Amino acid sequence: MTVEAHKETLEFKAEVSQVLDLVIRSLYSNKEIFLRELVSNASDAAEKLRFEALSDDGLYEGVSDLRIRVEIDKEAGTLTVSDNGIGLSRQEVIDTIGSIASSGTRRFVEALSGDQAKDSKLIGQFGVGFYSAFIVADKVTLISRRAGLGAEHGVRWESDGRGSFTLETLEKPGRGTDVILHLKEEEKEFLDAWRLRSIIGKFSDHLALPVEMRKELYGEEAEKAKDEPPQYEQVNRGTALWMRNKSEITEEEYHDFYKHVSHDFDVPLAYAHNRVEGTNEYTTLLFVPKRAPWDLWERDAKHGVKLYVRRVFIMDEADKLMPHYLRFVKGVVDSDDMPLNVSREILQHNRKIDTIRQANTKRILGLLDTLAKDEPEKYGEFWDEFGRVLKEGPAEDFANKERIAGLLRFASTQSESDAQRESLDGYLERMKEGQDKIYYITADSAAAARHSPHLEVFRKKGIEVLLLSDRVDEWLVSHLTEYKGKALHSVAKGDLDLGGLADAEEKEAKEKAAAEHGGLLDRLKSTLGERVESVRPSTRLVDSPACLVVGEHDMSANLARVLKAVGQSAPESKPILEVNIGHPLVKRLESETQDDRFADLALILLDQAQLAEGGQLDDPAAFVGRLNKLMLGMLMSGR
Repeated sequence: MTVEAHKETLEFKAEVSQVLDLVIRSLYSNKEIFLRELVSNASDAAEKLRFEALSDDGLYEGVSDLRIRVEIDKEAGTLTVSDNGIGLSRQEVIDTIGSIASSGTRRFVEALSGDQAKDSKLIGQFGVGFYSAFIVADKVTLISRRAGLGAEHGVRWESDGRGSFTLETLEKPGRGTDVILHLKEEEKEFLDAWRLRSIIGKFSDHLALPVEMRKELYGEEAEKAKDEPPQYEQVNRGTALWMRNKSEITEEEYHDFYKHVSHDFDVPLAYAHNRVEGTNEYTTLLFVPKRAPWDLWERDAKHGVKLYVRRVFIMDEADKLMPHYLRFVKGVVDSDDMPLNVSREILQHNRKIDTIRQANTKRILGLLDTLAKDEPEKYGEFWDEFGRVLKEGPAEDFANKERIAGLLRFASTQSESDAQRESLDGYLERMKEGQDKIYYITADSAAAARHSPHLEVFRKKGIEVLLLSDRVDEWLVSHLTEYKGKALHSVAKGDLDLGGLADAEEKEAKEKAAAEHGGLLDRLKSTLGERVESVRPSTRLVDSPACLVVGEHDMSANLARVLKAVGQSAPESKPILEVNIGHPLVKRLESETQDDRFADLALILLDQAQLAEGGQLDDPAAFVGRLNKLMLGMLMSGR
């Protein structure tokens, strides 16, 4: 069948030109990385073919030996990276080469900081390795044909990276992809065979697929072979790194392999390499990254490790092999006794997968525990990147709840810093004699938590309170209710319960205040009506006139705000207004005889209490109006 000419010029989709420019500028200082990225892409294409051919052997088209070839043409000034993997159809070329992961491009661009060092790391995670070719080339040609399609379905993509690309149909006898780099004049160093072999050995030795280059012949040997087809030789080791003995693998090789599986340009924070033998035999090589991927919080983003069965690649993002709260972990799992035709559906109901998942979880938690104990500063780096994800753990993983809790870190009144560095174990060690609870407060910002009036009596008594300001914290404390026998208790819920730390005089004073100032409390409740559940004297407050609390088993005000912010409804519950009977403002309020003025002051007191805990007023204009009225009255009276 002949090829019908079909050539068109298309514009890159939104933000692609910007990303291309960033790729070139950010990665230029490490420009040899382009070869690693192109070889890695070729390896992925071969693995995908191997997997799809499990159910359709015809995709091999009679050639099942998979390989990658790197060719140089000094006269033409070109460097070509070829593979005989799965290849691309015309539409796949448009979707994957012309749009750069179109579903998340805008979010990616928004994540860029302008700092070239930081942006280069993001670029790797975003998966734009193909575009690294433009670091050294002023034009790139891609010729591809998808396995299973006829030779007439070949496609040529070509661009100079300046905003548009051409696309045309051509005849391509063999499946796979050729990426041809037309090197810039100043980048001709990459036409040196020894230089290329050195880069491949450095970055791609771990690939299980052979990477070939033309065999270099000299003298009589070269003369004899002049009219014969070129001879190729493998220039990488070609052994799956995870199957090698740990004692034979260098730190640099582990780091290079991590960069291959993660598309990260940075080294990992930590890793674990294990071989399990017995009834369920498998090998794992798992990495904890240094930095969070840009799409860690994308709802539709796929995360997970690579799954192999007897060195045959099965799938990317095998999320059943790792719990969701450890979705930042990268690496591979290679099983010796699973079926090659395993699917995502089979993974959901496979006992061997459950066993591997449990072992992986314990291995990563153990790795993090060691990091936290032996290298606390390094663990602090990890926590800043992934702490909010790990906080999902106690709700998702009941079996490891206490172990995960030991890894959690929080800000605390113990320190002036808002950095989350305090552990629950550290809190327990600092607990006062007679203290039987771990106290915490939740708020929508670190400042709101630290300056909450609910903390005043705790500061006075020197009792430490954990400051929780991440959105996930409300989810966390609803599932993590105790740690090592000590209950976690919100300082903004229910009656203040200091256990053995409470003074008998304070309890007596509260009861006396309720009796002596019952008229004020009743008047406030009558004035505020349905806005509050009740009004009572407070033992929490020292310097503030009032605060809001909720019932022991009611939803916290902060959680109600979080739900509202994401468009969900929260159960209706009215707060309790606690007033500091000894505060001058409350005393002045008690002496007020004019009902209108009392009502204004009472509402201002309520609104201030709501603002102090980070809430928003239902009617800010009314609050301002009452405040202005009060200030005007003070000015006119000379007070």
